[in-house]
Amino acid sequence: MLVSEVAELVGGVVVGDGSVSLERPSKIEEAGPGDVTFVANARYAKHAESTRASAMIVDNEFVVTRTDVAYIRVADPYRAFLTVVARITPPLRTLAAGIHPSATIAETASIADDVGIGAHVVIGDGARIGRGTRIHPGTVVGADTTIGERVTIYANVSLYDRTVVGSDVVIHAGAVVGADGFGFLPTADGRWEKIPQVGRVVVGDDVEIGANATIDRASLGETVIGRGVKIDNLVHIAHNVVVGEHTAIAAQAGISGSTRIGSANLIAGQVGIVGHIETVPNVIIEAQSGVSKSLTKAGRYFGHPAKEHSQALRQEGALRQLPDLLATIRELRDRVRELEAAVGLQAGDAIE
Repeated sequence: MLVSEVAELVGGVVVGDGSVSLERPSKIEEAGPGDVTFVANARYAKHAESTRASAMIVDNEFVVTRTDVAYIRVADPYRAFLTVVARITPPLRTLAAGIHPSATIAETASIADDVGIGAHVVIGDGARIGRGTRIHPGTVVGADTTIGERVTIYANVSLYDRTVVGSDVVIHAGAVVGADGFGFLPTADGRWEKIPQVGRVVVGDDVEIGANATIDRASLGETVIGRGVKIDNLVHIAHNVVVGEHTAIAAQAGISGSTRIGSANLIAGQVGIVGHIETVPNVIIEAQSGVSKSLTKAGRYFGHPAKEHSQALRQEGALRQLPDLLATIRELRDRVRELEAAVGLQAGDAIE
């Protein structure tokens, strides 16, 4: 694409030579001739003077300093760059429609038109698979499982019995949806007795589930992943959890059983959330925080236990001062002892 064509695609204005040909999107610090890149974060603006890219997508306030680079001014450089990436980068290869001869499909399963099923896929009794879905090799689809339309399931995913998956869902390799919840009851003789896990998992439309994520089925009822939820790799969601619509959960986060997560929450990496609590909509939980009680007010939370962001920062600041405060206390203690000795007082005597 020419620079002028990219500008037209993203609704931008060209500063410089619009006839330059662009072949690849690239990171600004790695770009070379023929590449298009972008500046949307102040931390990367320093690379704008040294990048070898042929074109940069920048915001309307960006100061243009070079004549050997074409600039494309837009309101949102990052979103514009993603549009360019989608246009000029070849899509990932996916399965064509059809059923691989090594797939094992129960006679009672229902397979819609235009479905692609890869090698060694197993589909159980009563499973229903919607139009346009692609199931990559090695996946196991349990009995009475329902999969909507235009779902992409990558290699070696396991969907347990009775799982429901909506339409336009992506499930990445190695994910397990519908395994038993972690439910055990201690017995009098010190053993653990398994609590039956007879519920199911319901995944809404437009959900993405990352590689090796695990979502447990409910002990009774449903574990629910709401519409538009995005789940990163290595996330664990326990039994009977309800995740509200359009929430995003980053890698290695864990949500304990029967917790209800509000809509549009952002849960950062390695966050741990205890069971049987709630969060309201529009909560942000920062990385490595531990949530031990319900969050009843929208906003940012951080710490162990998680608390409102501003309060957490004040406490962190106070903790950093503790070594100096302890040194000051010791110094004051020693001076008091010196004064007591000077006037002949014993420890604990009153000074009149």
